[in-house]
Amino acid sequence: MLIEQPPRLYRMLFPNTVWRIENPDRKTVYLTFDDGPIPEVTPWVLDILNRYAVKATFFCVGDNVRKYPGVYRQVTANGHRTGNHTFNHWQGWKHGLRKFIHNTNRAKELIDSPLFRPPHGHLGMNQCKKLQDAGYRIIMWDVVTRDYSRFMSPEQVLQNVKHYTRDGSIIVFHDSLKAEKNLRYALPKAIEWLLEEGYTFELIP
Repeated sequence: MLIEQPPRLYRMLFPNTVWRIENPDRKTVYLTFDDGPIPEVTPWVLDILNRYAVKATFFCVGDNVRKYPGVYRQVTANGHRTGNHTFNHWQGWKHGLRKFIHNTNRAKELIDSPLFRPPHGHLGMNQCKKLQDAGYRIIMWDVVTRDYSRFMSPEQVLQNVKHYTRDGSIIVFHDSLKAEKNLRYALPKAIEWLLEEGYTFELIP
């Protein structure tokens, strides 16, 4: 559970970041995808989302946007929202403040969005404040499906969605090669289950 649904104490370390968005009027979830866009996986994800008339938010790696601008345009053309996931998928804990902010700004040149998600959720306090001062809204998550893990089966990834999702959950999948096998099984089934449970899908505001 420490991975799939971060504990309250960890959330408290990053004030004014967004982990969950509850809606008093209806059961709502926020589907998000990290690490793309790539031609091997992202177009398939878009097809699945279109099939179920679901909108999602894609936190994109700047270097992937540079390499595959056409795939990035497909994401936005289909009405989905995008966010900054650094240029090189850098974990904040491994880099100093200046270098990390510079890497994020490189991605900003390609990704016009006020949303930011730190890779792996790793972010220093100073980095967090600097990004917020620059106008970013930092989006964390309430449910990590762990679709990227080679130790997880596709069925277990789906079960993570079923077990941990609640009203307002921000759910993380990955449109990446590492996650592809689990994603192709779990994503459509997860969407079907969420719809059956009465959830509506919203974009991260």
